[in-house]
Amino acid sequence: MAQDLTDTELDELDECLAQTPEPFEPLDLVMLDGYLCGVLVQPRLIGADEWLLPVFDLDGRPLPDGTDPAWQARCVELIERRMAALNRGMAEDGWFDPILHELPDEVEASADGEEDPLAELPIYSRTLFGWVAGFQYATTCFEELTALPDEPVVAAMDRVFRHLLPETDADREIIETLNREQPLTSLDEAVEDLVLSVVDLWELTRERRFHVPTVRRDAPKVGRNDPCPCGSGRKFKHCHGT
Repeated sequence: MAQDLTDTELDELDECLAQTPEPFEPLDLVMLDGYLCGVLVQPRLIGADEWLLPVFDLDGRPLPDGTDPAWQARCVELIERRMAALNRGMAEDGWFDPILHELPDEVEASADGEEDPLAELPIYSRTLFGWVAGFQYATTCFEELTALPDEPVVAAMDRVFRHLLPETDADREIIETLNREQPLTSLDEAVEDLVLSVVDLWELTRERRFHVPTVRRDAPKVGRNDPCPCGSGRKFKHCHGT
């Protein structure tokens, strides 16, 4: 069983992503972690041929011919090991440790002197913002999750997306309701709520994700000793059943 990445390997993966050739825009390590979880909770199994492209470019463009194969193979190996560890954590432990940015002590001003727009978020949401943005990115790349009408799925996603900047009045109302009815008072509480919300989504979509369609026959199964349905008068095993 592949082990989760060590701190050294996480640093290596961060550097690998930063070495993606221009003009491609890869995810950073924190967004990648959220993105992988967003892929894992989809209601269908998504193959690496689909989910890897958006990792290396926000527009989903394939890497060009001539890309260093050793670099690419190492990136993919590290990413797939992290993804397997996240999936195993959700399936077996009901928990995983998200990779998060360290929040600066003070809100920094932008280059034009304006305050960071994230300043309106609670401090714990500013810490989780990059991870949740990666998770949201997965839901825009693969829209099956957000298309589910299930109320528990919608409620769990609301708990994840409460850490993003509201884009509509409806978003703002959802966040205000959550802050009133399910308040968070610390970063530890926010991380726990985020992780458990994602695990809830994994559980809520598991049956769909691993559902194997039943093969339905157009006609009743014919026994080997039954008359062949072709009308030849011979037993099935001596006719079309051979």
